[in-house]
Amino acid sequence: MPLQNRVSPTGDIVATPHRGLFTGNRGIIHDPATRTLLNRRWSSKAWLTCTCEFRGRRRDVMAARSWTELFFLDEATALAAGHRPCFYCRRDDASAFRAAWEQGNGVAHASAPEIDAVLHHERLDGRQKRLHAFSMPLEKLPDGAMVRVEGDSYLIAGGRTLLWTWDGYRERKHAIRDAALLTPPSTLRAFSAGYRPVLHRSAAA
Repeated sequence: MPLQNRVSPTGDIVATPHRGLFTGNRGIIHDPATRTLLNRRWSSKAWLTCTCEFRGRRRDVMAARSWTELFFLDEATALAAGHRPCFYCRRDDASAFRAAWEQGNGVAHASAPEIDAVLHHERLDGRQKRLHAFSMPLEKLPDGAMVRVEGDSYLIAGGRTLLWTWDGYRERKHAIRDAALLTPPSTLRAFSAGYRPVLHRSAAA
């Protein structure tokens, strides 16, 4: 039976056999004795996106009282949920994200905790995912942005609007209306400044 550790663009954590391209964490939010989640969904404001392979290390998932391993379809999914690249296992990507985040948001020398504080405000409305109004027309959103429409999540990529699913993206045939922005606004501005998240291969199909 799959563990409850797969994350959607809305930040929800569910049990599904689909693993995805990235792992990550929000601190310790599980009981290692039962490998089940606690009531809380984060214990740290540093919500990270990590590589699934790093220096040959292997972890027994949710088996120790260490950070809770979460999994994402791709980086756009993780960023929409409010995560950011890890400075330990993804240093080059994290540095590129910080540089674009600083440029896009008009700040200099932002520390990781400072970025985390902004993201924490942008990603949560109480215990729920915070949705945002658009700062630009939908057709001008940068690649990697994700939006929410009538209970579904969509990726913007290459001028297309793609339906997000646990195992990949599907083409949407109809125009989107009344959408809300899932990707935190400060992360969206990092996209506009040049950061390009890693997308699942189905986004290019």
